[in-house]
Amino acid sequence: MRAGIAESAVTEIWPENLAAFEAFGGMLTQWRTGMSGPTGLDYAVLPAVLDLQDVPPSARRQMFDDIRLMEAAALEAMRKKK
Repeated sequence: MRAGIAESAVTEIWPENLAAFEAFGGMLTQWRTGMSGPTGLDYAVLPAVLDLQDVPPSARRQMFDDIRLMEAAALEAMRKKK
């Protein structure tokens, strides 16, 4: 168990989703915000994150789609928290 995370909060990441999950994690400080809170990720930063993680060009379209799914789920969760 990592410090500050309850055992019940641990979620398994399937191997085929790990690279997208790590890229999403690399974007966590790149949220655009407006008057009503977060509106989405700053996609201009995504190429630098993918470069740092050595994501090949052939995998980037799928990676972008996967990150957008996580972004939508995160936005929904943040809005419910309000």
